[in-house]
Amino acid sequence: MHELAITQSVVASVCERAEGRPVRTVRVRVGVLTAVVPDSMRFCFGLVTEGTAAEGAELEIEQPPGAGRCRTCAVEFTLTDLILLCPCGSADVEITSGQELQIVSMRVG
Repeated sequence: MHELAITQSVVASVCERAEGRPVRTVRVRVGVLTAVVPDSMRFCFGLVTEGTAAEGAELEIEQPPGAGRCRTCAVEFTLTDLILLCPCGSADVEITSGQELQIVSMRVG
């Protein structure tokens, strides 16, 4: 369950930036192609924040959809998984969205 390690890193970063102030909300952006399960991340967040400045904080997860662009035919299309195949049949696909994994914001105080 890599969600635990990811969530631990998020909470460590947030608590460091909070400088002892209580954290109320953490917003993260986790693209659908990252293979991170939002419900697992929420569960881990509750565990990992215990005893920290982020204990009791709300975790908000944005999930941008996956998108790709075919280098062969230049078509842009939606990706729902990591099978990188253009509708034209080409596997020469550039992922343009959906792999984000970042802390967007946090509310403290």
